[in-house]
Amino acid sequence: MKLFPPPGQLWTGMLQLLYPELCVACGQDLPFSATCFCMHCKSRLSVSDMYKCQDNEFVHRLWGRLPLQSGAAAYYFTRNSPIRHAIHHLKYRNKPEIGKILGREFGRQLKRSADFQTIDLIVPVPLHPKKERLRGYNQSAMIAQGLAEAMDVPLLNGVLVRNTHTETQTHKKRMDRFQNVDAMFGLRKPHLLAGKHILLADDVLTTGATLEVCGQTLLQAEGARLSCATIAIAAR
Repeated sequence: MKLFPPPGQLWTGMLQLLYPELCVACGQDLPFSATCFCMHCKSRLSVSDMYKCQDNEFVHRLWGRLPLQSGAAAYYFTRNSPIRHAIHHLKYRNKPEIGKILGREFGRQLKRSADFQTIDLIVPVPLHPKKERLRGYNQSAMIAQGLAEAMDVPLLNGVLVRNTHTETQTHKKRMDRFQNVDAMFGLRKPHLLAGKHILLADDVLTTGATLEVCGQTLLQAEGARLSCATIAIAAR
């Protein structure tokens, strides 16, 4: 008869008591660590079902600008949405695990979609090396890692590179964003992408300027096809 749990479980329980996992939106204790949100905040998320339909708002945002096979976002990004807090913590509060969790959750949905079942490679939108050193990681690469794990698809870092270091895009107007990303990205080892169906991963689709330029850069690889996935899409 066992009176005590195994040492590993006991140690995990003690850590959870000392350092409980907290909801990134409201700070309440989480029921389990494989999520970002408590049940209350999860119920407040504006969930998208774009992955179920090829003709959706995500694809429409990039219509005529980027030839997509498919595109989808997991949530709508609004001022008071819990997903806004999650992405803020991911980018500015040294919480890379949030990207992996959100990526895995979305990846499980995409894996069930016929439109995303032909993906060969996942490529994240890159940060400039200087910014990545300051932040400690690339938030889009964390999301891409979660997607890759859930979809069982290879993650390919380092083929899409950022050539210039620019200031944040967050508060820029639409035309300023386009000018800010022009000629900013480059392609290395394009033969690795030749003939592949690539999933380009990022955190949020706003104007689409960054995804457009990154996507056009990836499509320089011979015979490449492109789809895009983001955790959120800015509500209009």
